[in-house]
Amino acid sequence: MNENVSKPAWLQGFKEDYKAVFTEPWSAYTGAVLLVIIMAVLMGSGLFWGVFGGIKLWGDYLNNAIGLGSVLGIKEALESPLMHRISLMNITLVTGAFSAALLSRQFHINRPPLLEYIWAAVGGTMMGIGATLAGGCTTGGFFVPLLFSSASGWAMWAGLLVGAVIGLKLLLWTMENITWGSTPAAFRPARMKRWYPWFGIMVAALILVWALSWWNSADNKQAVRALLIVAGFGIGFVLHRSRFCLSRVFREPFMTAEGEMTKALMLAVALGAPVGATLIAHGTIDPYLAIPSRFWMGSLLGGMIFGIGMVFAGGCASGSLWRIGEGHLKLVVAVIFFAWSGSTAGAIFGRLGLLSPDFDIDFLDGIAEITGLGFQAFMPHLLGGWGNSLLLTYMLLGIWYSFIRYNESTSKFTVF
Repeated sequence: MNENVSKPAWLQGFKEDYKAVFTEPWSAYTGAVLLVIIMAVLMGSGLFWGVFGGIKLWGDYLNNAIGLGSVLGIKEALESPLMHRISLMNITLVTGAFSAALLSRQFHINRPPLLEYIWAAVGGTMMGIGATLAGGCTTGGFFVPLLFSSASGWAMWAGLLVGAVIGLKLLLWTMENITWGSTPAAFRPARMKRWYPWFGIMVAALILVWALSWWNSADNKQAVRALLIVAGFGIGFVLHRSRFCLSRVFREPFMTAEGEMTKALMLAVALGAPVGATLIAHGTIDPYLAIPSRFWMGSLLGGMIFGIGMVFAGGCASGSLWRIGEGHLKLVVAVIFFAWSGSTAGAIFGRLGLLSPDFDIDFLDGIAEITGLGFQAFMPHLLGGWGNSLLLTYMLLGIWYSFIRYNESTSKFTVF
């Protein structure tokens, strides 16, 4: 048969559509808008996106498995990873990225040089400590709090900026002075790549069946979590397709002066903040559910430590998860140490009394949680209304945008 025979025009058209949606990368701005839409659906249902809580649960299981749970005071009867809301979203996030990677034929087991595994362990450990101090990672300690009008998000933002610069300077030093373990692993071509799209469709179909079965379940907890299954899968899919990564938001401007991902994140906050304000003002969701009690010290210090860690690990929390779905073994190591250190740091800081929650009945309408690392800073209460809160948010976004735009033109603040 002549292989040069042209395919029917209608088939070629479908092939081009498939390539545009599932193969060609989406813009970071498309990813930002889609993330805000998913966030709005979750918030409209009284839920929110998080990552660290689920990873910490995995670390609790790990500490119990290696015998440290009893020493650290971690309870033996832990919630199931499939019933824990944040853990469930993490699992389906990885699955969504896996499906997207298969559909685009971009899944590949990526084996980095040996030294990169060490940096993954170091970075993951620092991310666990930082997220514990800040009350969340770049998702739950920075991005989500900004959509919930919390000043803790901006405090962690400042820490992440400083941490990214320090991390890049340290990483540059290691590149110049440490050559051991830098030999790349032998490349192994992927097998059955032609069948990847079918595998990706199968994964998506299984997720849909899972979500529908729980949606129709008589168990109310499973019914509620059906939405989380779909939302987590959708977030993972969007993150992979748009290559959206919060570590790049803070790392790239100082590394290459490239600011597209940073500006996409700004767009997400600019669109999401008024959506969050509307839903909170109408009582759709309680803002204190997603506001860390770490303002300002915990958020700032935790952000700085997390920022250093994510540079060495090569990804933040959500970024590490979706890259695992793509086949990156370095990020598997990073998440293991992230989970372990998050669990361990949480137990140690808890024993020191830094995380013990308390409530001041005379403070912020009597519902603000206070810990040894800070308090729940809800800007509309601190600033006297939504107008001032949103005004401050857009002012800070404007200052950040001006800095990024200036640096894109001059590369004045690049570290490399």
